[in-house]
Amino acid sequence: QVQLVESGGGLVQAGGSLRLSCAASGRTFSSNAMGWFRQAAGKEREFVAAIIWSGRNTAYADFVKGRFTISRDNAKNTVYLQMNSLKPEDTAVYFCAARPLGRPGIATVPLEYHYWGQGTQVTVSS
Repeated sequence: QVQLVESGGGLVQAGGSLRLSCAASGRTFSSNAMGWFRQAAGKEREFVAAIIWSGRNTAYADFVKGRFTISRDNAKNTVYLQMNSLKPEDTAVYFCAARPLGRPGIATVPLEYHYWGQGTQVTVSS
């Protein structure tokens, strides 16, 4: 079982940066592939970034490549999303998610993730 708590969201001007954190509890965190998703008002949840347990493989949605970076610190049971050059269209609730054990690879669809945080709001003003 993995419990996830996101933090670091807020209001930022276009072009600014934020770093989201996702603190995990549970013995198996270091073995879980992790992902970040986002959901804007009135839209479906969409994939942002993912990282495998070792941190050596990552994946990004095309619309964040070159601007966002996902990383993890297994010693701190935390995964991060560094967001730079933010745009108003990045405004959304951002969710951290964990894949179950036995599913160690990168996944880009919400159904592949079993554990979810409550989300943190990111608002980018123009």
